[in-house]
Amino acid sequence: MNLHKIDLDARSLEHPKPLEMAMKILQTLDEKSYLYMLHRKNPLPLIDLAKEHQYQVVNQEDQAKEWHILISKNTQIDLTTLLDV
Repeated sequence: MNLHKIDLDARSLEHPKPLEMAMKILQTLDEKSYLYMLHRKNPLPLIDLAKEHQYQVVNQEDQAKEWHILISKNTQIDLTTLLDV
């Protein structure tokens, strides 16, 4: 399956902009797309909302203390293989 990656670099954005932008993107996701968000902290409200709506979520902190958050509507995709850490 060819997947469409939607990038969101939120490292320089202030609250609530990252959450607002991510929520807009989540509404557009289909079975072949996923959100790849970079953030300076772990966005727990976004992760909780995504999980409540049955999205698959992978979040991991890298060595530079930046968070990589992947969210997909398709639960069959192995998001860990798409991590760029």
